[in-house]
Amino acid sequence: MTDTTTPAPDAAAARFSGLPMRPGKIIAVHLSYTSRADQRGRRPADPSYFFKPSSSVAASGSVIERPAGTELLAFEGEIALVIGRPARHVGVEDAWSHVGWVTAANDFGLYDLRANDKGSNVRSKGGDGYTPVGPALLEARTIHPAALRLRTWVNGDLVQDDTTAGLLFPLAQIVADLSQHFTLEYGDVILTGTPAGSSVVVPGDRVEVEVDVPGGPSTGRLLTTVAQGDRPFDPGLGSLPAVDDLQRTEAWGSDRAAVPVTGEPALSPALRAKLERTPVAGLSAQLRKRGLNNVTIDGVRPMHPDAKLIGTAKTLRFVPGREDLFTSHGGGYNAQKRVFDAVDEGEIIVIEARGELGSGTLGDILAIRAHARGAAGIVTDGGVRDAEAVAAVGIPVYSGGAHPAVLGRKHVPWDHDVTIACGGTTVQPGDIIVGDRDGVIVIPPDMADEVADATLAQEHEDAWIAQQVAAGHPIDGLFPMNAEWRARYDAAQAVRS
Repeated sequence: MTDTTTPAPDAAAARFSGLPMRPGKIIAVHLSYTSRADQRGRRPADPSYFFKPSSSVAASGSVIERPAGTELLAFEGEIALVIGRPARHVGVEDAWSHVGWVTAANDFGLYDLRANDKGSNVRSKGGDGYTPVGPALLEARTIHPAALRLRTWVNGDLVQDDTTAGLLFPLAQIVADLSQHFTLEYGDVILTGTPAGSSVVVPGDRVEVEVDVPGGPSTGRLLTTVAQGDRPFDPGLGSLPAVDDLQRTEAWGSDRAAVPVTGEPALSPALRAKLERTPVAGLSAQLRKRGLNNVTIDGVRPMHPDAKLIGTAKTLRFVPGREDLFTSHGGGYNAQKRVFDAVDEGEIIVIEARGELGSGTLGDILAIRAHARGAAGIVTDGGVRDAEAVAAVGIPVYSGGAHPAVLGRKHVPWDHDVTIACGGTTVQPGDIIVGDRDGVIVIPPDMADEVADATLAQEHEDAWIAQQVAAGHPIDGLFPMNAEWRARYDAAQAVRS
């Protein structure tokens, strides 16, 4: 059935109430804040852009739908510039005089469609309601472009807080650059990029964006509420939504594990207390009973054998060394540095190095940083550089051994917070990691409590069996227990209770 619904004129006008008119063009900057660029691990030398349709504009108080069958709707609080005087081939020194107003905007994007858009963002950011703007316009002539502040709240929590001092490209440069390519006309809108803190929102969430001059004028808060849509995309018309680890990581932000959020911590204090008392060998046996055999990180040994390792995985992946890739990804604020800067208390940095021991995958400075952040430990199937100094830091570290060479000899730091392979087993962000003298094991979070309880029960039973063997009883029929010995064990437990 064809949808021929046309918005009523007053409803259409309401959508543009935060602007002087319906804009002819909406131009958005891909990456413009230092904080966001460092989060993404790349700093562009020049600004780049994409267009959004004017039909995506919405007013404050609007509702945005997350389409059926999708999961990664992300907000991006932004400063919007509204052109007040046509600009063509203007210089940086004159560009700001062509900006009529400043307001708040939210550049929503659906990461489920991002890969198929290949940078154009036509579908991923062009949906109806994906560009809320307003509520108030600030006159640009009364504002210095370097003095603006941008803040975003989700459900009342402040999640973005940055100023135009943190821009890679000043606002006037963006206006002047665009005017080289086409005429900026009265009413056109420029979305100037988002700082770090952009993330995924779900139905029921309320997102607010405000632009102000601290201590001065403000746009007020631009409010958008997220709702669940019930209309899926038609598979017969075009490419369908799809997500992978990269899209999840970039949608949630680099500080967030690229796995669905359950709302409950994977490793509660009660579970941690149980795992403190469970040996890795016992956990391995219980996981095997449940059909999971490939859950040990092989080939790694502890630098602190007496320290128990317990935490949730924060993953880092290296790819084989290649000179051109190391040039593009190995220097600066690369994936390795970002992980060690972002690891949270109780997390374990797990590194995929393909079992390559021909160089270090971390050294003492990174170990100190992880320890200062409250990390629970580090596991790498590669080498450790500055091994003595790393051991002295005190953080539990499991590795394939020591090697003096630097990272670039064998590895390129590639990405993080994605599913990796470490020591022959798959590790996902948020998996529970436990290590002791026997090695390191990976436990799926959804079965961790069950496995821990079963391991403790088995340990108690094994301790009783050991007492019987020590008293001189033969192993046959006792380990494992036959019906007769099981009855004796149950009777002994009944007496104890």
